[in-house]
Amino acid sequence: MRVFKFGGASVKDAEGVRNVERVLRIHGENPIVVVVSAMGKTTNALEQIVAAFFREENGWQEILEKIKDDHLSVMEALFPHREHLVYQEVAHVFTQIRLICSGRPDPDYNVNYDRIVSYGEIVSTRIISAYLNDQGWTNHWIDARKLIKTDANHRFARVNWTFTETLLQQTIKPNQNYVIQGFIGSDDNLHATTLGREGSDYTASIVAYAINADDVCIWKDVPGILNGDPKVFDNVTLIEQISYREAIELAYFGASVIHPKTIQPLQRKNIPLRVKSFLQPESQGTCIGQGVDLYPALPIFIRKTEQGIIKISTRDLAFIVEENLSAIYDIFHRLGVRVNLMQNSAVSSRFCINNDPVITPLVLKELERLFDVEFIPDVSLFTIRHYTEETRKTLIAGKVVRMEQVTPKVWQIAASNESALQSPFLPKSSLSIDF
Repeated sequence: MRVFKFGGASVKDAEGVRNVERVLRIHGENPIVVVVSAMGKTTNALEQIVAAFFREENGWQEILEKIKDDHLSVMEALFPHREHLVYQEVAHVFTQIRLICSGRPDPDYNVNYDRIVSYGEIVSTRIISAYLNDQGWTNHWIDARKLIKTDANHRFARVNWTFTETLLQQTIKPNQNYVIQGFIGSDDNLHATTLGREGSDYTASIVAYAINADDVCIWKDVPGILNGDPKVFDNVTLIEQISYREAIELAYFGASVIHPKTIQPLQRKNIPLRVKSFLQPESQGTCIGQGVDLYPALPIFIRKTEQGIIKISTRDLAFIVEENLSAIYDIFHRLGVRVNLMQNSAVSSRFCINNDPVITPLVLKELERLFDVEFIPDVSLFTIRHYTEETRKTLIAGKVVRMEQVTPKVWQIAASNESALQSPFLPKSSLSIDF
């Protein structure tokens, strides 16, 4: 069997759904488990609902109606007869969201997040599974919340591998096709959990690991893994092959083409991972495998936006010792903060983090009880893997650098977004190459 994953960009509209069917026809010589994300920007919109619901503010109703209307437009293009069962299935999902938001929020923001945001994948897979069946690509819709079993670490759930593997092997039968949601699972109490943003890639590798798939193919709107974002930069180059190790490094530094946890399960069973274009499904794409060299060997540029820098100082100018760092990381862990870069001096530490509009204020409030705290918002984290002196000089030009770190293979800066990058080979309107 094979595992195919389609992200939100590939199923953002009716034409995208039709294209999924075309891709499956081209590559349908084996049974396939299709992993699907929420459509388009649905997850972002559901996050707005979560924020309003958690603060017990109005406004979520209008956002929910807009999401519903967007999906209805897709359905009307795919299913012209309104008596089709899929209309009832999707209406039921939106009723469930409305019922949740009509109650009281859980004190834990992350619990609310997983309860609501998980429905984005439920809606998209209901629509896609129904359309594929109508077109003769017979498949079974399955609920990832009943099969991907995790702990209760909401928004960053950890997989119970033994239980999950057993459930998937019992459910997925040879010679049959399936459609399943990415990104979501459930804890022991059947409460919805999520695997982290971009977690649908991770779901694909979990399924592949459990059923011993022949390979995993992630379908993107780019030809494969590139050394730059073709929507922003000219003369980007396709990376034809890359090792598991190199892919893990790129994911760690923020290359969003691959989820950070996606590679490890595949590496354990030596299952190849391919990244291909859903716009050109017959093209070669990028193959990720065991022990292959990076080809072609090029510097790879990564940008993480929506970052912030927290500077933490001791109030008595004492050294930043292990007890201080332990207290800081305990707060980060409890509130689900991702640290992307850190530096220590004698009396202070700096942390470049994902600047979440809800979580960051809570973090700062807790830290201020123990330390002097400064916060710099509107920061981007730039990484060049396999950098050269020329690429370093080019990237740093015109920026206000807040943090910098250099290793033999990796160079990083956290910089304020106060000026555009001036470069002879990158557009002046851009800041970096962005996966």
